[in-house]
Amino acid sequence: MSGFHSHGHHHHGHHQGHLDHGERSSLSTRAAIASVSCAIVLLGLKAWGAYRTGSMAMLGSLADTGLDLFASLVILLGVRVAALPADRDHRFGHGKAEALVALGQVFVIGLSAIAIAIRSVERLAEGAATSNAELGIGVSLAAILITLGLTVYQAHVVKLTASVAIATDKLHYQSDMLLNGTVIVALALEQFVHVHGADAVFGLILAAWLGWGAYRSSSQSLSQLMDEEWPESDRTEFLKTAGEYSELAGLHDLRTRSSGTHRFVQFHVWVPGEWTVREAHDRMDPVEEALQRRFPNTEILMHLDPEGHTDRETMLPSHLTEKP
Repeated sequence: MSGFHSHGHHHHGHHQGHLDHGERSSLSTRAAIASVSCAIVLLGLKAWGAYRTGSMAMLGSLADTGLDLFASLVILLGVRVAALPADRDHRFGHGKAEALVALGQVFVIGLSAIAIAIRSVERLAEGAATSNAELGIGVSLAAILITLGLTVYQAHVVKLTASVAIATDKLHYQSDMLLNGTVIVALALEQFVHVHGADAVFGLILAAWLGWGAYRSSSQSLSQLMDEEWPESDRTEFLKTAGEYSELAGLHDLRTRSSGTHRFVQFHVWVPGEWTVREAHDRMDPVEEALQRRFPNTEILMHLDPEGHTDRETMLPSHLTEKP
């Protein structure tokens, strides 16, 4: 019989620089609140700008900010749910809520890309004029500065928490800065250089950029929802670290996945067949604790097999699974 062994929930200590689950979720929450506040300010600013300039580019920028606000509110909710500790019905935590929310947001980004493209084509056909370029440019510059401040903060949070949702949110506001830039260029070209339709052409370019961002972001969320393996570099790092412990020489059948900011790894280890369950436990426990310290926020599940025993239940053909 093979022994079964798990210590996942005991997080034995943390590296300096690594945050525990609570610190990460409060940071993610703060970043989400910051983005909601930022979107509300930008909404007011751009509504006034669009009203005064009659610029379709500014209206598109306003619409994008409206979508940003909606998305950031959803993100705030998603981050709160993803941060909930594991409960009786969700023993693996709620991390996937974050990927689901990010997917919802991708849908929003995709829609805004289509809307901006349609609006730009209409604009080319109409050839409508804009006014008050100076005011529009001033509003756009202010929006760029506010957004820049927010994205710098979000980048800092993403670095510390690796949150998919905040990373997707950041993508939004980066697109917002680009959008404000195109408003400035469009207004300047139309009113100072008298290039008609400049506004619409920029709108089309921007729509394509938003669409590409939506595609990239959705593939990341889907890989979490589908329990995709860790990136090759992370798997290699884990195997290399495990290789430092002689007890884990018989490591095989490694499986990994991620859920929100939480990661899971499970594997089988061959141990001498004559060991008792007690002996195996006493020898492997310290090794597992050491691994747990080196990989915080990772739940480690170890399955012990008597030497030479192969499991039939593994889901992959033998050439795809790790052999020592």
